[in-house]
Amino acid sequence: MVDELNGSPIVADALGDALEPLTLFHTKLENEGEPRGLIGPRDVSIIWERHILNSAAIVPFIKEALGEDRLSGRKKASVADIGSGGGFPGLIVASMLPNIPVTLIEPMERRVEWLNECVELMGLSNVTVLRARAEEVPIHPGFDVVTCRAVAPMTKLSGWALPLVRSHGRLVALKGRSAQAEIDKAAKEIRKHGGVNPRVVEAPVAPGLESTHVVIVDKR
Repeated sequence: MVDELNGSPIVADALGDALEPLTLFHTKLENEGEPRGLIGPRDVSIIWERHILNSAAIVPFIKEALGEDRLSGRKKASVADIGSGGGFPGLIVASMLPNIPVTLIEPMERRVEWLNECVELMGLSNVTVLRARAEEVPIHPGFDVVTCRAVAPMTKLSGWALPLVRSHGRLVALKGRSAQAEIDKAAKEIRKHGGVNPRVVEAPVAPGLESTHVVIVDKR
């Protein structure tokens, strides 16, 4: 199967300078993703849209959360992606923000092996792969931004992710259409772990493609 968006200008426009490393990532996913249990058989022809561009849609929200001082290097910055799995959105974020240190947190050994292979293939010098569960990671000083995709409902995710966010940092999570319902159900857990102002934002993916949803929670 061939990806429907191979060679499309939509992909190049969305990814910019990250196109080259993410093309290498795409090819590896196309060849190895299904047999290694990282994507489903129906995903092979839509890797660009479903996995890479969908993940890239989170980057503007991470930039906003970091602010100009951190993006420019005037202040240190740190981003963590929990439950990185096949590399979504962590590897895409790291490719598109090459000056920002990104820690990929993943408990499964075979997925950690995959992530390390991808980091080497893509030439990403800003990535650390950490084999651990989110709740095992030291919470001090915390990360400026914590991201994730398809890890758990907000009732569980709040307790895993928010403790890793530094004070005045932000959780930025890719979610599905039930995002608002998840927030409503998890309101108590969000408050318990220092989260404030939880909200759902529609995130454009690319012209002609369905947008996705991002849950944003600030940390007190």
